[in-house]
Amino acid sequence: WFRRISPVSFNLSAVYVDLGWEVDLSPLRDLAAALHVPLHVERTAISRIVFEKRQEKNPCSLCAKLRRGALNQAALTLGARKVALGHHLDDAIETFFLNLIYTGQMGTFTPSVFLDRTAITTIRPLIQLPGDTVAALARRERLPVLKNPCPASEHTCRQEMKELVEELDRRYPGFRYKFRAALLNSSFWTE
Repeated sequence: WFRRISPVSFNLSAVYVDLGWEVDLSPLRDLAAALHVPLHVERTAISRIVFEKRQEKNPCSLCAKLRRGALNQAALTLGARKVALGHHLDDAIETFFLNLIYTGQMGTFTPSVFLDRTAITTIRPLIQLPGDTVAALARRERLPVLKNPCPASEHTCRQEMKELVEELDRRYPGFRYKFRAALLNSSFWTE
């Protein structure tokens, strides 16, 4: 739809990074076909590297780095100059707290970033929307949601941060929106 009304001409491809676990991709394949968007599956051995070779106790950081690398490699293979990710506001807030608590640094990912080594720009078009808004839109549009097959997915530091953000929003109504305003006013979060 957006391609038809956009003043800028662009091609769109979908990429799924296969971490090496059995996942039924038929819902994604069906959606991509219905939207006339080619789906590229980037096969990796990330699950084996993280859990067997490295035997990571806290696998999320390494897995995320390897996934980003695989996604950027797929983008280069496809000739893409931009990679759009589905991160939403809750993801940005959770990442801020992960950085603060575990590394002692204040920061989170930005709405867009240019990667010199690949000449790819990563964009996050959903970054200002709360996670529940994105989930409601996905339900309304009947978009498929695949279950995360990672054995660590329910027991992560990020899950703790999700619970913290939920608690802060319960205790301080509007917390997410105030945090978004703080990010927009900060020097490290530029559009």
